[in-house]
Amino acid sequence: MSERKVLKSGEFLVNEIDANDVFVPEEFNDEQRMIAQTCRDFMEAEVFPRLNDIDKGDRELMKSILKKSGELGMLGIAVPEQYNGFGQNFVTQMLVAETTGAGYSFSVAYMCHCGIGTMPILYYGNEEQRQKYVSRLATGELIGAYCLTEPGAGSDANSGKTTAKLSEDGKYYILNGQKMWITNAGFADTQVVFAKVDNDRVLSAFIVESKWPGVVIGPDEHKMGIKGSSTAQIYYNDVKVPVENMLGNRGEGFRIALSILHMGRMKLGANVIGAAKETITQSVRYANERKQFNTKIANFGAIKHKLAEMVIRAYAHESAIYRVSQDIDDLIEKYKAEGCEYGRAAIDAISHYAVEDAILKVNGSEMLDFVVDEGVQIHGGMGYSAEMNVERGYRDSRINRIFEGTNEINRLLVIDTAIKRSLKGDYDLMGPAEQLYNNIDGIAAETGSSDYYGQKMQLIRNFKKVALIGIYGANKAFGKQFATEQEVQNNLSNIIMDLYVAESLALRVKKLESKGHQNINIYKDIVDVFVYDAAGRIRKNAMDAVNSFATEPEISKLTAAIDRLCKAPSVNVKDARRRIADKLIEDNEYKF
Repeated sequence: MSERKVLKSGEFLVNEIDANDVFVPEEFNDEQRMIAQTCRDFMEAEVFPRLNDIDKGDRELMKSILKKSGELGMLGIAVPEQYNGFGQNFVTQMLVAETTGAGYSFSVAYMCHCGIGTMPILYYGNEEQRQKYVSRLATGELIGAYCLTEPGAGSDANSGKTTAKLSEDGKYYILNGQKMWITNAGFADTQVVFAKVDNDRVLSAFIVESKWPGVVIGPDEHKMGIKGSSTAQIYYNDVKVPVENMLGNRGEGFRIALSILHMGRMKLGANVIGAAKETITQSVRYANERKQFNTKIANFGAIKHKLAEMVIRAYAHESAIYRVSQDIDDLIEKYKAEGCEYGRAAIDAISHYAVEDAILKVNGSEMLDFVVDEGVQIHGGMGYSAEMNVERGYRDSRINRIFEGTNEINRLLVIDTAIKRSLKGDYDLMGPAEQLYNNIDGIAAETGSSDYYGQKMQLIRNFKKVALIGIYGANKAFGKQFATEQEVQNNLSNIIMDLYVAESLALRVKKLESKGHQNINIYKDIVDVFVYDAAGRIRKNAMDAVNSFATEPEISKLTAAIDRLCKAPSVNVKDARRRIADKLIEDNEYKF
């Protein structure tokens, strides 16, 4: 069996892979499905019946539910066995993130603990720190939190003012400062806290225990959504942190923070899938029950359009998430084979895929916002009532566009990181881009394939040409000032996100058909509609970018090329969406 081809982060812009090299969710093994079922069963038993109580903000209730999940092993999915965990691979971790994503506020507390509350110590801690803390975080004996944001330091995390000064006897760092928006603050036992030692320019990281003198937890914030999640400010007043509780090396905190954010973004991208599927199921069941004009509202074309579009966006995003999850697993194994220990291998592999991390965080959070909004609309007036879970889902979803770095920051990261990776030598981006740009009159759209998937991949390759033309043209026009042209960067990032998700979706469905998947035509409908719509969005973003940096006669040549490259074959999107909706309506739940 030949080795699976794996692309580097961002390399999809100039290269492509075969469908056989893409991991798809339909390939989960029995153990992975069993773990996911265990998580679902736990949610059914412990979370869903208590959603209203959880949303009252009872800190002890949430902590008790987290500890119960720890007794089942749910808190140790990503933790190696020597630290009381299950040592599951990254794909399995993402499946668990997806499954628990349907849990509203519980999902936030759970993901915070398992991710940013535990992983920094696992990935960057020494053996003594792992034995002391990770082994107890994995079982739920301890609950973790992550303390980075400050009143004056949000997206610009390195501007934090919290300080750590070495004591005269050299045994402690004296910690002073304030953190805000800290998830799990009200009941966490351990905190990963970022502070600057003396006059250092960059942050260092520390493991702080909440019970230590001088650690003061503020009251929970009153929030729009995720009301059951404890979110509070934490104050540090001359807290004595033993020197052995520095995490990593002095000055390594900023790197730790950025690396953990990459992981958080990726897992948020999986988390939202579970929430989206839950909302879609709630919506179709309501549409199958609610009658107006003597018929179920599920029979109306306008409702079918909404239901189908919810499915299309969720399914497409899911395709991209698991594609890159397997890429990360493969890179972890490669690093381990080269002698890297597990913690660093894992975080370095996740951090490598920074372009995809940012894409999937933005695409996933915006996908879920669309799904919950349409879910409320399908429910009509009832959707606005706190009686229905779609109302809770609508409010809870909104934070995801702010969590783990705002979508504005992440859009900038998509384009910036793709360019930097190419300049570092991971792949040649500017060479092909310059060649295309200098031959703008001669750029012809790829056509001619009679094969269904061949046609789709031709169109996606055309999308990639649009992205390369835009990247080169903007860099040429703005030079060093390109970094300040955020509107144009957003246009280009939107193009990159659309083409990556479109490619992932097409490759998934092609692989399913090669495996004899039943009812494949419904999945082709999903591909047809998504790629057709993506062509329109990509054209609009490309035109906006070109109009921002080009002048005549160049602008006419560029717009003509974009028109050629974004011309998609006609699709009867009405009938395609109706077929997708009809399957959902017949199943009465999300079963795609």
